Amino acid sequence: MEDERALVGHETYDDAAVYAFSPEEAIVETVDFFTPVVDDPYWFGRIAAANALSDIWAMGARPLFALNLVGFPVGKLPLDTLSEILRGGADAAAEAGAPILGGHSIDDPEPKYGLAVTGVVDPRKILRNGGAGPGDQLLLTKPLGSGIATTAIKRGIATPDLVERVTGLMARLNRTAGEILAASGAVRALTDVTGFGLLGHGLEMARGSKAALRIEAARVPVIDGIRALAEQDVLPGGSRANLDWVRPHVRFGAAVDPVQQRILADAQTNGGLLAAVAPERLEAVLGLLRAAGVEAAHIGEVVAAPEPRLEVA
Repeated sequence: MEDERALVGHETYDDAAVYAFSPEEAIVETVDFFTPVVDDPYWFGRIAAANALSDIWAMGARPLFALNLVGFPVGKLPLDTLSEILRGGADAAAEAGAPILGGHSIDDPEPKYGLAVTGVVDPRKILRNGGAGPGDQLLLTKPLGSGIATTAIKRGIATPDLVERVTGLMARLNRTAGEILAASGAVRALTDVTGFGLLGHGLEMARGSKAALRIEAARVPVIDGIRALAEQDVLPGGSRANLDWVRPHVRFGAAVDPVQQRILADAQTNGGLLAAVAPERLEAVLGLLRAAGVEAAHIGEVVAAPEPRLEVA
């Protein structure tokens, strides 16, 4: 579909659609929902809402408002459970400064929750998942491992400490990181790391930038305890599929063992932002993020290549 006001559509596998309505303003639109990843309904709602909101910040935009998307097994679960899910979503949206103004619900055998989010951005300041160039440095703003952790929760083998840690990470908004990166003027490409894992979303950035991303595995932050679970093959099906999908396009160094490969491909829920930053601004941007409490890490760089790919050292 062609429309001169459609600035970002589905063809680039970007995080949200962008539609201009004036030279100074464009609407950013995204939608996301899923089944529970934790047992507590309040935190499920909060995590699902934070995950949906993340795509707005990944475009360098600001969320305006949201609508609820709800599937709920009426008559099988108490309505108090639904109330807690919606309360969690409302709290996340309030923290984001984007009120929930309505929504739609259906009777569904399995609970599902998420948001349709509308945001706004200056069309000249859109941050896409492509546009990085050789020499740009890669930053990641959250540790990996939420897919492995939630699988451990479902199997009943996650420690209380891990449950608390991963719940907090998944519920943490990407607002602070997104606003700092957007305001820095140093970001060449930006995306959030969600269901396709770091490798999958990294490959999309490489393709959009027509370059290679060189990632240093030892620099990539990982939630404590995740490696031990990955060694026991505690891995969601989506993470396995991610690794199979990206493997033909990744050059793994000899020292990158299979466990590290699984973690790098792990499907994330509301993971961090992956940014390609101008090299001369790297330390300044890192300093701003860390001063604001963001767990930012410098994980690699963009390099020239004859075809888009990933290199993991």
